[in-house]
Amino acid sequence: MPPTGYAIEVNDLRKSFGKVEVLKGINLRVERGGLLALLGPNGAGKTTTVRILATLLQPDSGTAKVLGHDVVREADSVRRRVSLTGQFASVDDELTGMENLIMVARLLGYSWSDAKTRATELINAFDLAEASNRLVKNYSGGMRRRLDIAASIIITPDVLFLDEPTSGLDPRSRRQVWDIVRTLLAAGTTVLLTTQYLEEADQLANRIVIIDHGTVIADGTIGELKTSVGSGTVHVRLYDPKDRPAAEQIMAQTLGVAVHLESDPAALSAQVSNPERVASTLSNLSQAGISVTDFSLGQPSLDEVFLALTGQPAEDQPAATEEYA
Repeated sequence: MPPTGYAIEVNDLRKSFGKVEVLKGINLRVERGGLLALLGPNGAGKTTTVRILATLLQPDSGTAKVLGHDVVREADSVRRRVSLTGQFASVDDELTGMENLIMVARLLGYSWSDAKTRATELINAFDLAEASNRLVKNYSGGMRRRLDIAASIIITPDVLFLDEPTSGLDPRSRRQVWDIVRTLLAAGTTVLLTTQYLEEADQLANRIVIIDHGTVIADGTIGELKTSVGSGTVHVRLYDPKDRPAAEQIMAQTLGVAVHLESDPAALSAQVSNPERVASTLSNLSQAGISVTDFSLGQPSLDEVFLALTGQPAEDQPAATEEYA
């Protein structure tokens, strides 16, 4: 059969660890040369999905294909064409950056001279030249992560799995990793990204899949997901935080939707499907003697989409209770 337009195809994927059912029938598609961001609370099943696709785990049932190869029956064919960068850097602390890359290249079959050439190319490309002869244990978190990604693309993979690649990095290092990912995409590599940073998905992804409790609860472009939770979001900031309970009641009655209390004690927000009610909200707050310092209506943010779909904001996700989730 000719290849489909998808680099990754997952159908009814299921996996349990003991009595804990982590995946409950996952379905997803990743187009060749694209980037799909897999989002969800901790423990939702993101890492388990990636480990199955990378042939590190076997599913209990369902099918998964990478570049047309079944991840169970044709695992060796999959491994030859993919690479995985996990949540924690896997480089050797007691080697230098250059030695790490040469070692990986040699393990992948490069001759000594070719290994050194390839390592040098990546050291320069990832802005690590000044630290190339320094022991990795003395690298910053951002440098370690860049080196880890460099090691994973000694042989440029057709599909790259990035499992929370920027977790714990400072904003500058995170953006450096984003630039690396964009370069790989431009070269034709397909990327499946799991991330806790919704801005990261917003910056990089063609499509987003959100999973929760082992099932897909949303799948679409960023625009489609934002539209799915309402035509807009109204944001209100009050002059006096003590007025918030009364403002919450007025907004809920006027808009006919649940109102979200922001971390700012004077702020509220709500997804709205009927923008005509928004003007009435401001009027009703004023009539109740509640002073408003800021009032705006805009498209929902990805954070608000996540909140609407999972019931919890991304920054308040509970810790994972299962090792591979």
